[in-house]
Amino acid sequence: MASKEPPRRTAQFIYLKPEHLDEYKEIHEKVWSEVLQAIKESNIADYSIFLSLTPRPTLFASFKYVGNDYDSDMLRMASHPKVQEWWRLTDGMQESPIPGAKGSAEGPWWGQMDEVFRLE
Repeated sequence: MASKEPPRRTAQFIYLKPEHLDEYKEIHEKVWSEVLQAIKESNIADYSIFLSLTPRPTLFASFKYVGNDYDSDMLRMASHPKVQEWWRLTDGMQESPIPGAKGSAEGPWWGQMDEVFRLE
């Protein structure tokens, strides 16, 4: 159920292992339909992933959470078998900026960013 509150905006980053650059781009051209559906059912909207190659390959993700129970929605998505399979695939291509991180399923895996400026 969508929230009546303004969307919660989230920004994250993670490093991409250079040897997986092409493969990462290729699999994101055809994200599995079950994964896309799980993202939508978790009340995530306007989701984008950007890539910067310098100073090292870094992924930046942003999305809006439009639901009313973020923690429950994220737990439900994390328990989805196809999402878990997708994370096992993509985690091997990434390097977390979080010391000791073990993977998306054990989170946190992506570094979180704070919004310091916004113009609407």
